Amino acid sequence: MSDPYLPPPIDVAPEEFREVVMVQPPRRPYLIHILLFLLTFVFALIVGARLQANFLATEPLFINDEKFFAVRYIVADPLRLLDGLPFAASFLGILMAHEMGHFLFAVKHRVYATLPFFIPAPTPVGTFGAFIQIKSRFRSLAALFDIGIAGPIAGFVVAVPLALAGLALSKPLPAGSNAVMNLGYPPIFHLLHSLQAGWGSSLEGVLLHPVAIAAWIGMLATALNLLPGGQLDGGHMVYALRPQLHGKVTRLAMAILLPLSIFYWPGWLIWVVALWLTRRHPYVPEYPLLDVRRRSIALTGVLMFILSFTPAPFAGGGLWDVVKELLH
Repeated sequence: MSDPYLPPPIDVAPEEFREVVMVQPPRRPYLIHILLFLLTFVFALIVGARLQANFLATEPLFINDEKFFAVRYIVADPLRLLDGLPFAASFLGILMAHEMGHFLFAVKHRVYATLPFFIPAPTPVGTFGAFIQIKSRFRSLAALFDIGIAGPIAGFVVAVPLALAGLALSKPLPAGSNAVMNLGYPPIFHLLHSLQAGWGSSLEGVLLHPVAIAAWIGMLATALNLLPGGQLDGGHMVYALRPQLHGKVTRLAMAILLPLSIFYWPGWLIWVVALWLTRRHPYVPEYPLLDVRRRSIALTGVLMFILSFTPAPFAGGGLWDVVKELLH
């Protein structure tokens, strides 16, 4: 008599009647990836050239007017694009490392993913970022974890030495200068600066070199991707570690980011919405569970998040300060 607690047996056809079906992955549109990357690189060169010129002149690096993304500045002397190489190579190097970390581990786990799509845009950094698309299911929690954490680790590993080099190239601001960096620095920047300039030294009186700016943006991107919720890299890690807690952790992250958007940086509100829209994680087979080694690596992800996170990336206050300004 069959055991009622076991699934019914599956009929398997004899070997001579079986048919092997080969699934051919779609061809990769290499030309699109290359063109998008090259266009993004040109945009980053334009931004980098202006950053370098402002750095040498000890002027504010980011100018919030129509002259920042100054194509005419480059057209007047195309060789100025060479001045943008330090920023463009550093910044896109961090983005490329992050996305290729995801891609290579997707290949390792036989999960079909696209190559990185770079998004060129005339923004203060020349792009809206980069992403890959996962076009097949994750085979296991181990695959989900490896693919999710590989990107932040790869980007962080590239960003740290660039931050060290950029801080070494940075220079002190003269007294009364209007080129003060209105940025919030994550702990990793304070740590690296202290190693170079001595403990207790402050970044407030430092004008960052464009390479340091690229590393700063890379650290911010790392922190955003590691937010523990939704379908961000941090959300994938949470789901891989404990699927049943993913929803609760996502709601907790939203509950923390909401007051941060009110008192520190309005941009956190966008990430609250992003977490809400992606709060339901696609199902991934739970077995086998993560091994001890991967659970230990998860602590690396937590450490990277702590080192790269700052509640106020940009000066100016949160939504409360914006409302007060409007009322005045």
